[in-house]
Amino acid sequence: MRVVADGLDIALFGSSLVSAWWNGACTYYRGIVRSLHDLGHHVTFYEPDVLDRQAHRDIPDPPWADVVVYPADHEDAVRAVVAGAADADVVVKASGVGAHDALLDDAVAVVGGRHTVHAYWDVDAPATLVRLERDRHEPLRRLLPSYDVVLTYGGGQRVIDRYLALGARRCVVVANALDERTHHRVPPDQRFRADLALLANRLPDREERVDEFFLRPAALLPERRFLLGGNGWDAHALPPNVRLIGHVGTDDHNALNSSALAVLNVTRHSMVANGWSPATRVFEAAGAGACLITDAWPGVEDFLAPGSEILVAEDGAAVAAHVEALDARRAAAIGARAQRRVRADHTYAQRAVLVDRLLWRLVGERSEARA
Repeated sequence: MRVVADGLDIALFGSSLVSAWWNGACTYYRGIVRSLHDLGHHVTFYEPDVLDRQAHRDIPDPPWADVVVYPADHEDAVRAVVAGAADADVVVKASGVGAHDALLDDAVAVVGGRHTVHAYWDVDAPATLVRLERDRHEPLRRLLPSYDVVLTYGGGQRVIDRYLALGARRCVVVANALDERTHHRVPPDQRFRADLALLANRLPDREERVDEFFLRPAALLPERRFLLGGNGWDAHALPPNVRLIGHVGTDDHNALNSSALAVLNVTRHSMVANGWSPATRVFEAAGAGACLITDAWPGVEDFLAPGSEILVAEDGAAVAAHVEALDARRAAAIGARAQRRVRADHTYAQRAVLVDRLLWRLVGERSEARA
């Protein structure tokens, strides 16, 4: 085992740590990796040069992780990058890297030696599980027992049970959370003034729900101002009271969340069906003291109290009713309660302690097996 200072050497293959461009998991990675660094671990984050992400960086290479950007145009180059992580104590393959995922699933599962801990980190577990359960010949399904643990960023006990049924040796939920150093209240910004703001990339698994929970309320409330941020909406028909602002960089997330009367969360269909899968934006907005309205999904009450810390809507008409009933004073009170809750119970520092304890336990088991 190679120990870095008082921590572990961790190699993580993911979509991107430095760019949120078409990369909803970015702030999750940042919160987890930065907090693991605070605990003394060294993380090298490997990300492919794809989807124009490097041209749309939100941050430079951070001091709390090493970032390796590798070319993804040839399989041999990808395999060589994975081989370079062979000396790490822990090697992690995240889902949805965006290039050669199947190759990475296979290569990461076997890189290193008997001392190496292998982890699969699923940032879209409900969707992944549907794919694995439908196709018995899905390669990742065969590989699951090769990983010491499957980590997921949501899904609760349902996800754990489903992964274990498919052959995973362990499954541990590491839910999204708040990094108070990154997401917090800032002065309102006129660019993001609105009665209801939504920040969401256009994805097949969410588009219909955005139509219902955001565009329908906009049509029902023509005198109200609606703000839509995110990639992919340029060709989508929008009501006249919806202002489209395109991609919003992470450096502007606090301003958006601090400027609108209310902020909407629209959950992807697969995550609604499974439940217990709050998006990163829920904690970002709550951390900034925003008044959150969310579409209904099982388990929301385990994270924020409906009616007090968050407003829950069963459909677009309910979203419209929430917006109509809000004034600045009530919205501020709901946002303040949400902010207190996430700071107390849902921080990345707390999530990192869970990961820290798990990884040390797995490393210890590997050491005992070699003895």
